[in-house]
Amino acid sequence: MSPRWDVFCRVVDNYGDAGVCWRLARQLAAEHALDVTLWIDRLATLAQIAPSIDAAQRTQRVDDVVVRRLDDEAPALPDVVVEGFGCGLPERYLDAMAKAVAPPLWFNLEYLSAEPWVDTAHGLASPLPRLPLTRYFWFPGFTPKTGGLIREAGLFAARDAWQARPANDASALRVLLFCYPNRALPALFDAWAESDEPIVCTIPEGTATAALDAWLHGAVPRAGQSITHGRLTLDVVPLTTQDGFDRMLWSAQINFVRGEDSFVRAQWAARSFVWQPYPQADDAHRLKLDAFVARYGHGLAQAAQAPLRAFWQSFNGEDPAATAAAWPAFRAAIPIVEAHARAWADMLSTHPDLASGMVEFRRRRL
Repeated sequence: MSPRWDVFCRVVDNYGDAGVCWRLARQLAAEHALDVTLWIDRLATLAQIAPSIDAAQRTQRVDDVVVRRLDDEAPALPDVVVEGFGCGLPERYLDAMAKAVAPPLWFNLEYLSAEPWVDTAHGLASPLPRLPLTRYFWFPGFTPKTGGLIREAGLFAARDAWQARPANDASALRVLLFCYPNRALPALFDAWAESDEPIVCTIPEGTATAALDAWLHGAVPRAGQSITHGRLTLDVVPLTTQDGFDRMLWSAQINFVRGEDSFVRAQWAARSFVWQPYPQADDAHRLKLDAFVARYGHGLAQAAQAPLRAFWQSFNGEDPAATAAAWPAFRAAIPIVEAHARAWADMLSTHPDLASGMVEFRRRRL
């Protein structure tokens, strides 16, 4: 029988938690022939990015993954447990693990960070204080000392074949905007509308609605509609599957992404991108931003480093004037940044992917 893996997910906000856990579960089943169950508390959120999911169905099999509601009873303990982002395991499940003669191997899948301390924390064991159980911290990351990134087999071949297709409008700058609410966006829209070149900005529905409402004075396009102001065309599109979202990233020349899942996929797209980390209290997210910019900047031509840093920082600072002022220099650096983005993706692909690293860690412990 195939080894059984249970992946646990609680949706905190948006689609990132569900997206990462769903990608991981699908890859474990498809590429490692594992019997995978995804336990999730909000099936409706997952169904937004995985339309084959029936939000009203408590138990179902989709893409060779069993999907169950988090509050259901577990039929039996698996061989491996993956706790997504410290979401916590149900008490009844923990009690069953504690009573087992051979408890499952327990991974705590952590959030992604480029901060240097991640290298030393990855893979460490953490005994529970009140139960005879140990979990292992699994940190995604950008160095061989971390747990790697989710990367499916054949991803680069599919990307390259897609990007080899002729663009629909080669004369326009193609932008994908998938960010958190940001007060700098209306000023950036102004800069784009007054640009010397045509810009087509694709926006998944539900993204930047407050900024669009303010900039368009309430005339926000619905999904499937577009509106043009000056040199800027805004295309609002329906939410799509994860595979469809990858193709959107591959089609754009600049990708504005957020959180973790779209952040990683933008790097695999080998395009220029702007990252908006999830805003945290006391500006803790700015540490993550600065750490990644410092790491990503290695090997980037000096002429592009300052424009990239200035635009990323002003955009994440939600400073309208600074963001608009930083745009022209960042735009001019895009060809240099894109060449670096492809080299960066190729470098990261030499590291083991996240799913394979977990499987290998378990194999070594048998």
